[in-house]
Amino acid sequence: MAAFNPTLSIITVVYNNVRDVERTMLSVLRQTYANIEYIIIDGASTDGTLAIIQKHQNRIARLVSEKDKGIYDAMNKGLALATGDYVLFMNSGDELYDAGTIEAVFASSPDADIYYGETEMIDADSKSLGQRRHKAPGKFNWRSFKYGMSVSHQAIYIRRSLTKPYDSRYQLSADIDWILHAARQAKRIVNVKRYVAKYLVGGMSKQKHRQSLVERFNIMREYYGLIPTLFNHAVIAFNLGWYWLLHRRTND
Repeated sequence: MAAFNPTLSIITVVYNNVRDVERTMLSVLRQTYANIEYIIIDGASTDGTLAIIQKHQNRIARLVSEKDKGIYDAMNKGLALATGDYVLFMNSGDELYDAGTIEAVFASSPDADIYYGETEMIDADSKSLGQRRHKAPGKFNWRSFKYGMSVSHQAIYIRRSLTKPYDSRYQLSADIDWILHAARQAKRIVNVKRYVAKYLVGGMSKQKHRQSLVERFNIMREYYGLIPTLFNHAVIAFNLGWYWLLHRRTND
């Protein structure tokens, strides 16, 4: 039986992040898996980011550097250029977990619609902050986000034919809508049961937390209905308060 060897389109979106972009790129370029189409969308950076990207240009399938209308507009540009069987977003600052990550993902089981794994949090100095508070579920489907985003964007590989452009109505949480849309169509979703990504904490959704929460509520209402979403958010608030209380006691 032939090995499962699909083409994976990895898309990195970056704007003025000279400090982190090469770390992200090297995590892709050092993969032991060869069948990768690497696409980088730069928002016309002015801080030296583009010069760093161009150092590795011979290993990049497509590079676009131009102004955009925001992160999801840039991500849509990358998605439109992608030709792979699967797509993965690994934006500047984030990393694939180790050099064998992609090989392990596709070796876990052939021909799934979605593969997902666990995410490690890192700080600005690349130091580990441990596992995400929302641990990846043992089994994942489109209903799994009802209590929060339990699989991070960097840790989910989606069959490209199941994807749609990111919804421009959402400035901070369109990734939730994008994943739920694909997951609702997926017939086979595989948990690879390993860490697959490192996520740099921070970002716009943390800086504009209120707007992010409103967007998330509206997305979940669209998928799950108003009354279930109200109930689920009460559960989320309780869980968050309990988590905070436990960790405050631990730190006291």
